[in-house]
Amino acid sequence: MANLSREDVEHVAHLARLGLSEEELSRLVGQRNHILDQYAVLSELDTEHIPPTAQTIELENILRDDVCQPSLTTEEILDLAPQRAGEYFVVPPILGEHGN
Repeated sequence: MANLSREDVEHVAHLARLGLSEEELSRLVGQRNHILDQYAVLSELDTEHIPPTAQTIELENILRDDVCQPSLTTEEILDLAPQRAGEYFVVPPILGEHGN
């Protein structure tokens, strides 16, 4: 697999709007080439019998269960509004003048 040149890394850093020092650029060239070398090793593995949707870790739901809790009444919510008309919030018009 081809290695990235210093110019390649500078170009990508420029596209990403990264202001990198000379030391950081040199370090990134080595790190990126190491990653590409490792990818080349992985690409030699036989993955024919591994389904394309295989996961390396089990998927699990990280969301909490919905729990019903007491809520404010409609009247309590409407009392918090700066303006109301009956059972509705009054908001300033956003399209054109009022009454159009």
